Amino acid sequence: MRIHFIAIGGAAMHNLAMAVQQKAGYVVTGSDDEIFDPARSHLQEAGLLPDKMGWHPERITPDIDAIILGMHAREDNPELVRARELGLKIYSFPEYLYEQTKDKFRIVVGGSHGKTTTTAMILYVLNRLGIEADYMVGAQIEGFERMVRLSDTAKYAVFEGDEYLTSPLDLRSKFLWYHPHTAILTGIAWDHINVFPTFDLYVDTFRKFVDTFEPNGTFIYYSGDENLRKIAAGARKDISSKPYSAYKGEVPMQVFGQHNMENLQAACLACETIGVCPEDFYREISTFTGAANRLEKIAETESSVAYKDFAHSPSKLRATVKAVRERYPGKRLIAAMELHTFSSLMADFLPQYNGCMAEADVAYVYFNPKVIEHKRLTPITADEVAAAFATPNIRVFTDSQALQQQLRTLDYRNAALLLMSSGTFDGVNVKDFANELLYK
Repeated sequence: MRIHFIAIGGAAMHNLAMAVQQKAGYVVTGSDDEIFDPARSHLQEAGLLPDKMGWHPERITPDIDAIILGMHAREDNPELVRARELGLKIYSFPEYLYEQTKDKFRIVVGGSHGKTTTTAMILYVLNRLGIEADYMVGAQIEGFERMVRLSDTAKYAVFEGDEYLTSPLDLRSKFLWYHPHTAILTGIAWDHINVFPTFDLYVDTFRKFVDTFEPNGTFIYYSGDENLRKIAAGARKDISSKPYSAYKGEVPMQVFGQHNMENLQAACLACETIGVCPEDFYREISTFTGAANRLEKIAETESSVAYKDFAHSPSKLRATVKAVRERYPGKRLIAAMELHTFSSLMADFLPQYNGCMAEADVAYVYFNPKVIEHKRLTPITADEVAAAFATPNIRVFTDSQALQQQLRTLDYRNAALLLMSSGTFDGVNVKDFANELLYK
């Protein structure tokens, strides 16, 4: 079986390519116009790094059994055009995941926030209990070599369900492909304004997701979300709805924050649907330290601590800042975040950040005007960003070096440092930088 990946360098795509390569009898190739680390190193180690960058339609030949198309590619991609001319089978990333797991019991975790951590909690417990599962998760987890696994032996598949677009040829949400037997929705907070220009359209894609459940499916949803309560009330009669709130037990945990106690309870309910008893779940989850880049501790001294987090949307940012504030009430909370995604850099969306960093003692926001230009968005100003966050502790930077220099001037004795971005603050090694600040 010969499989070719167009846009193989994406975070999910390169992990899927490596997972497919592990299947007996599969030959994998791929292409991309640019590939950065860690994907580049991973692909090179696996022998899957393209020998030259760019699109090469002459390599698309009739003997290819399937094309897997990444979201990074455009509809006029030369390799995609050639594949369509040849009549080759073309899968999107989520469509191929479903195709490979359609005979398995599928658990899907969706929502505007907490998807990765909740998925990671489920997988961590199943792994500890020796329950084999295929999976796709958006971060590295302790005990797991990769972010995607496909096998011929697992009875279960656990997917992080993304509401973003499927592919250049399919403008529906990715999670509409997965048809879960059990699904979690953690909450709905407007995101991806470039795809869902109104909140109602955004809510509607989650409603459509619930409509895709397998017969007699289980819908696990956060009870504190009004929109999820409405979706549950209108769900098909054969779907069993199970609301949840935060876990309030006595089991010692390595993770913290109200949002993580909610994620934990959702994960427990999902595991119950495949026969895991709560006692076993709570015993094993007590050693879970989190998924990579999700409230990940990266530096610590006798009096100070630093975390990095993927938080970028308003709901994620608010929850992360609140969690660190509650964890370290006596420490000075210094928080810096980067506006990096399409939504976060759009003037119409900025007001959603109102008050998100109010609980920090020092709050810095950074964005790069060149990224806005690259994404072909309308320019925004530092003053507009500051006005949107609407708290007096906010200071906005448009130069990464200036932000770094300002952070170097602060006193980190008895401080909690929180660095948040879905990017890298323009090439900063966040872990090394945090250690530099705390140990200066």
